[in-house]
Amino acid sequence: MSEARRAYVDVHILQTVPPANLNRDDQGNPKEAYFGGVRRARVSSQAWKRATRMELASRLPELEQGTRTKRIVAELAGRLRRTGVDDEQAQRLASFLLVPLGIKAGKKAGETAYLLFYGHRQLEDIVDLVAGDAVELAGLDDEALTAHVKELPVVDKLGVGHPVEVALFGRMVAAIASLHVDASVQVAHALSTHPVDLEFDYYTAVDDQNPVGETGAAMIGDVGFNSATLYRYATVGLHQLHRNLADPGAALTAAIAFVEGFARTVPGGYQNAFAHRTLPSTVVVMVRTDQPVNLVSAFEEPVTATDGIAAASAVRLAEEYARVTETWGGAPRHLAVCHTFDEKSPAAGRLRELLGPQVPFPQLTRGLARPLADAMGWGPGA
Repeated sequence: MSEARRAYVDVHILQTVPPANLNRDDQGNPKEAYFGGVRRARVSSQAWKRATRMELASRLPELEQGTRTKRIVAELAGRLRRTGVDDEQAQRLASFLLVPLGIKAGKKAGETAYLLFYGHRQLEDIVDLVAGDAVELAGLDDEALTAHVKELPVVDKLGVGHPVEVALFGRMVAAIASLHVDASVQVAHALSTHPVDLEFDYYTAVDDQNPVGETGAAMIGDVGFNSATLYRYATVGLHQLHRNLADPGAALTAAIAFVEGFARTVPGGYQNAFAHRTLPSTVVVMVRTDQPVNLVSAFEEPVTATDGIAAASAVRLAEEYARVTETWGGAPRHLAVCHTFDEKSPAAGRLRELLGPQVPFPQLTRGLARPLADAMGWGPGA
């Protein structure tokens, strides 16, 4: 792969959610932001990244998954028990094996000071370093065990063979630069395309065992909510993803999996109370070789349509894409659009004119492999 060659997958999504509290602030209310001079609904990038990461992990075999936790000592100890050591020995051995990572102990016993993002297979590789002599090592005193562990390539095992989740979302380990992994994915905060007001649901709960004739609620409360058509944007740097995974095929598979997972997920805040899970009304995917382009500027002037905010927002998005491309140049190498509007509607006609024909989402994702490979020089069309 040439270092000069770059490719980005830009994902633009419009999604309407009913009354919901997808991502709460420190007051328990839906997050918001001012944009274009008006208050908008907001869902943080962290919330949607986690939802996407959990979706991706659910499709992977256990050893290919990643975990972000302060409890890596306990996780490693649990795996070390298979080598024949008892619980206490496994805990001690795990603690010593992780000393080379330079991670400080946390306030709670058995926890590290900060979260560490690692792959399950990487942890198994560390276990393999001592699997043959774990019982013998457990019998060494602290000084001898420390000296032995210093000779083991523990850091190296966490520095290679990254799981897809780490390759996509990155990892920061301040103590050891070699463990740092640059994220290949960037996710914007989702914003409503229109003004939004915060509302409150006042609710009560009745005691089922109330004596006959006794009225009133056993509990009262309220929860903030809003409803919105959200503009969501993310971009995947395929060149960085390839660098993290060291395999073109794996990078292509991971990039396409991210597009699918990002489009299909919704953060689960208050899910039981609002049942807010929807699917997008519009998905536009572009393969670019110049730079990522967030098209949120389409909604700097808030949409005020009363006969279909989703359709009006989709037209705004398409028209902004056309303006930006005409002004700045740099048309994408590949563009595909999926939407749910009636093909005879004015919105569908405008999208077809500016973005091309609508394709079903499974076809859209299947169609990404060839243009991505070509953009990176991995295919015959490059």
